Amino acid sequence: MSMSFERYMLDMVQPMRDELTRLGIQELRTAEEVESNLPDAKGTALVVVNSVCGCAAGQCRPGVAEALKHSKTPDHLFTVFAGQDKEATAKAREYFAPYPPSSPSIALMKNGELVHFIERHSVENRSAAEIAADLTDAFDKYCD
Repeated sequence: MSMSFERYMLDMVQPMRDELTRLGIQELRTAEEVESNLPDAKGTALVVVNSVCGCAAGQCRPGVAEALKHSKTPDHLFTVFAGQDKEATAKAREYFAPYPPSSPSIALMKNGELVHFIERHSVENRSAAEIAADLTDAFDKYCD
């Protein structure tokens, strides 16, 4: 019995997707979904660029989960998956200028404009608790 590489990868990353979607974060899997959600999102929107790397598993996703327990949270929660949903990720990254592509990363947008960004180097060198604290500080500042 053989399994295609694409099917294997879909099965392999599903638990990584589930870590965020079970928190109520909506996956944007196509460029069209990104385009229909990000620019017109009223209020604040968190966008997590998910990844298969160890820092996504050990720091990024747990940090996001902890931050979402805070009293103030964004109005909208989105995720794209780098390396899997390539067109969606590329489209989302257009909104993160001037930052270069990095994954994992976390963007906070307000009324379609980027107001806070955590790049990969700020994920891999910090704990989940430090990432959560960074996010909750941004939530306090930007989420009404």
